[in-house]
Amino acid sequence: MNMRATAAAIVSAVHPISLRINTYLINLDRAELRRFRMERLLAESGIAFERVAAVDGAGIALPRRDFDGQSYLRRHGRRPNPFEIGCYLSHVECARRFLASEGEFALILEDDLDFDDDFAEVLAAAVEHSGSWDVLRLSTVNSGRKHRVEPLTASRSLAIALTREKGSGAYLINRKAAGWIADALVPMRLPYDLALDLEFDEGLQACFVDPVPVSQRADAHSQIQAGLSTYRLGRRRPWSVLPYRAAAEVRRFAARFSRLAGWRMRGWKDAPAAAGSLSKR
Repeated sequence: MNMRATAAAIVSAVHPISLRINTYLINLDRAELRRFRMERLLAESGIAFERVAAVDGAGIALPRRDFDGQSYLRRHGRRPNPFEIGCYLSHVECARRFLASEGEFALILEDDLDFDDDFAEVLAAAVEHSGSWDVLRLSTVNSGRKHRVEPLTASRSLAIALTREKGSGAYLINRKAAGWIADALVPMRLPYDLALDLEFDEGLQACFVDPVPVSQRADAHSQIQAGLSTYRLGRRRPWSVLPYRAAAEVRRFAARFSRLAGWRMRGWKDAPAAAGSLSKR
């Protein structure tokens, strides 16, 4: 096969949704096996992407301007984890690259994921429902209930979580959310997944796809997870941590329950009209 035919084959394999979504894959330079695996999965899904070299925690020295150590201690109650800082700054870099582009939406991916077979279909449907979200979570490491509010595909729905969700393996954002991540979330004051789960403080709307189409693999070699016990303070953590978390939970529940109730009320109002239109047929 000549070079022109090869190029044509590659172009034809790209899913049309890649024209509307900029996809960014976060991957450490030294994590080659993870990169090769994710490249294969994305190619199979037809998703064009840009690799973003992750900020390596092994090279991070404190203090630095993009990490607020005092706020991190008061809110999270742990010693700074350089690998967690590197993860955080890598996600911020993706948001900045997206804002520097002309893209409509950004898909941010970490490199320890598995995709369901309908992944590209879910992305296409999500874009068609983009008026309902600024941040759309496609993965989670929690098992809390997701309250379905609107069908997305034949087997998945948009949903709202009323409690805190961890994990930032895969999510979609629009340009408004990207601006929040690149601006208001810097300097770092919390681990990235916890900071991302506070979108309501900025007046942004977050949803889940339920069931999630992306699973985040538990990786025993993850340096963030492997050394967590090293950074815990136990009973020595600041008194401010529990009040901060409690206040965040109250704000989260109030904001998201209000959205959920509004969605349900609209559904009830639409139901009689839909029934009336059917009775006239």
